[in-house]
Amino acid sequence: QVQLVESGGGSVQAGGSLTLSCVAYPNTTHHNCLGWFRQAPGKVRERVAAIYTADSFSSYSGSVKGRFVISLDNAKNAVFLQMNSLKPEDTAVYYCAAGLNKYTFIHFGQGTQVTVSS
Repeated sequence: QVQLVESGGGSVQAGGSLTLSCVAYPNTTHHNCLGWFRQAPGKVRERVAAIYTADSFSSYSGSVKGRFVISLDNAKNAVFLQMNSLKPEDTAVYYCAAGLNKYTFIHFGQGTQVTVSS
């Protein structure tokens, strides 16, 4: 059974850092691609980052490139999102996702709240 369980959200001041974690069941290599999405109130859900489990090739949205890093630990069945230099506009519910490629995600976690104060 596919399940994605996020953790690590919270509140931080602008300029700070947070790391989100997601454990993927049954395991990370069951999925071709894992990623992180976010959705702020009143806004469309946005894909933030994606990583292919076979070779760890990653990609980022323009709004986070250079500040966020997605990484994979297949031994722990986990994918991480290291978020640095956080801005108030990064405030959103962040979702872990699994799918076929960086354009096609099928499964989503329950989400974890990230709040960045100015």
